Amino acid sequence: MTPTLVRQHTPHAGAAPHVDLRARARDWSEIQERMLVPLYEAVYERLDLGDGTRMLGLECGSGLALLMAAARGATVTGVGSRSPELLTLGRRRLLSRTTGAPGTPEIPECPRPHGARGTGTRGGTARIVEGLPGDAMDPSAPAFTLVTAFEPIGCLAGDPDGLGALLDGAAPLAARGAAVVLAGWGPPERCATTSVLRVATRLADPLRSAGSWRPALRDDLEEVARRTRLRPDGSGRVACPFGYADARSAARGLLSTGLFDAAIAAAGQEQVDKELAEALHPYRRPDGTVWMPNVFRYLIARIP
Repeated sequence: MTPTLVRQHTPHAGAAPHVDLRARARDWSEIQERMLVPLYEAVYERLDLGDGTRMLGLECGSGLALLMAAARGATVTGVGSRSPELLTLGRRRLLSRTTGAPGTPEIPECPRPHGARGTGTRGGTARIVEGLPGDAMDPSAPAFTLVTAFEPIGCLAGDPDGLGALLDGAAPLAARGAAVVLAGWGPPERCATTSVLRVATRLADPLRSAGSWRPALRDDLEEVARRTRLRPDGSGRVACPFGYADARSAARGLLSTGLFDAAIAAAGQEQVDKELAEALHPYRRPDGTVWMPNVFRYLIARIP
């Protein structure tokens, strides 16, 4: 969706669509990113994240998962490389939480769960860097005890390959036995958004490329763990419904993921907007809101 959901790809064939990258980043941070909050919370609860956790968040989007970890007392470093606009928003978010600076994107409150460890929102520290943090290679620097890859795979052709390369670079920065969390879309039949995302695939033909949406496969996460020599150590499923104030917000949020870029290049923005609105219609409620139940998977693996 960074990004919910996905990497901010442009198609490999045809003309790249014109995109206002700043507007897209704001749509992501204000509308779409929060849809995975139940996933972040479930993982943090399962791993008892808190004081003493040193977390590395890969492709951290605009930093919501980092803020939630810092609220539990963790020391957090976020890494981003695909969208300077998202990195800028993420840094402004972190700054606003420590200084109260105005003008940052609105974000949902992340209340501290009952019994969670840590010292509150400002108890943990968080930063965002571009590329893997070089200072972590210093032998005297503490190794990371948790690596998260919350950007879900299983919706773009070829995205497991990109995640594998990212994990290969991050593994030397983590302690032996450190937890690595991978996330992915659940079974298509459990994800209402699947029917909407099929619009992207259909309109993108014949430009089907590494930027095209494809259905999630059952063993996507396990395959990435196998390729990167990680040891699986548990998994789970989390309900992450996509809820929007209205159809326009839903379209903005979904377009911010980049999943429709290939379709826009092939069919044009106007046609994508029209068919996306039609695909969202079954999920509109009488009050105008849009609600799509979804299930996401996570896999916990360990650094050998």
